[in-house]
Amino acid sequence: MNTNQLIQKCKANNYKAQLEVYNAYKNMMFGSAIRILKSREEAEDVVQDCFIKGFQKIHQLKEDANLGAWLKRIVVNKSLDVVRDKKKITWVEETLILEKDVEQEDEIENDISIDFIKKCINLLKEKYSIILTLYLVEDYNHREIGEMLNIKESTVRNQYKRGKEQLLKLIQK
Repeated sequence: MNTNQLIQKCKANNYKAQLEVYNAYKNMMFGSAIRILKSREEAEDVVQDCFIKGFQKIHQLKEDANLGAWLKRIVVNKSLDVVRDKKKITWVEETLILEKDVEQEDEIENDISIDFIKKCINLLKEKYSIILTLYLVEDYNHREIGEMLNIKESTVRNQYKRGKEQLLKLIQK
């Protein structure tokens, strides 16, 4: 069954189609949620809520839409809502970003594992880890992240730059 047929059957509230969607996308959604929330229980709850919301709103999805990207957006937004409700994150607005002459990336060895980098991201302040995760792992751009977090794109860029600098320092230790 192709994705368009799957979407149509889900719109008709077909349980087998919904189960197929669940099995196809649950791991991707859980991965996105846990990278933002850093809690297995919260991530599982968010994924559950997102599937319910997704199936309730699937009638809004166009036939040629990317179902995975649509579900991922729902889980990312819900995860960010949980973070907002749990803790108030303060996004610092700065208009001036100073660039360094020498790129720090050149000083990092090439044999560092992705798992090590993810652990380092998790050690950062939450406002930095969320932006780095959304940008580097979830592949959203600065504008999209700004829209999700309801902050200016320049703030996202600044927080990304600061987070990246702190991440590089952690990696270099």
